[in-house]
Amino acid sequence: MDRALAHVRALGTPGEVPPASITVSFHPDRLLADGLTVAEHLVAEGVYRSQFETRISNGGLTAFPGGDRDVWERRMFGGAYAGVTVGRPVYGALNLAGHPDGGSPRFGSCHLRLDPVVSARATFSHGDSVTEPAVVGTADTFGGIWAALLAEVAATGRALGLAAASPREWVAALAEPRTVAGRALDDYVEAQVHGGLELAGAVQAVVADPSFAGTPTGALLSRLAPRLEYHPGFVLAPAEFPPDLRTETTPRLAAELASRFGVDRIHAEVVGRAAQAVVRDPASWSAFGPAAEVLQELKYVWHILVLRGRPF
Repeated sequence: MDRALAHVRALGTPGEVPPASITVSFHPDRLLADGLTVAEHLVAEGVYRSQFETRISNGGLTAFPGGDRDVWERRMFGGAYAGVTVGRPVYGALNLAGHPDGGSPRFGSCHLRLDPVVSARATFSHGDSVTEPAVVGTADTFGGIWAALLAEVAATGRALGLAAASPREWVAALAEPRTVAGRALDDYVEAQVHGGLELAGAVQAVVADPSFAGTPTGALLSRLAPRLEYHPGFVLAPAEFPPDLRTETTPRLAAELASRFGVDRIHAEVVGRAAQAVVRDPASWSAFGPAAEVLQELKYVWHILVLRGRPF
């Protein structure tokens, strides 16, 4: 951990990270290799593990020796984790805008809201590490990232899913409370938490999709932290999935979910049921391709829910 932090600190620019929580997004109902769900593992172990250990991901599945994630982590952290599987950094987002759906909802319907003190052992990047971003920093060398965000607002009128007429107005808007989803699917400051992530002491609250309320998954989530909260959620009717936002298959798959599970609205809990069904009985989903392709399409279903869904 210390070697990784020192490497990134040297690449950053002096400046304190603004007060904000890191959010770590996850789908609680996805299955691991032993047949248990993410939520079940979190309850049993009290530890949030990296993809190198879980072998599942809501992004790319490249966390193995020589894989893309291994390669870029070597570069980002100066080789600090070379040859290591256990204890790799955990990925989240610095939720500067205070979005109720978290800083990076692309990666899960629920998120852990970490105590701000965790930022002291985190590194940050302006953009996702898959792009090998050049602007990085730590809690005390955050200046370059902050400057990049202000430049982004000046050039485009928005950053972190928050629009503003000027950088000054954008900074003022960061402090305003938010009750609507930010939908920041691709627009976040990535946070890499080093030194492990034990839930006790590090997690202030679990913030869940409301579709899990009253379900066994919701009961598990309530055991993970002192507080269980709900964000607004996302729902869409199958016919509302556009064919041009991800792939032509995505709307067909959404319609299939509605038919198989007897629902008229697609939401996170339905997508999770489908993901489990694909893993347990891939042959029954073969009309949509091999299991890996169907699971990828289900990720697209989730993306569209985040981008276009109405509150639950």
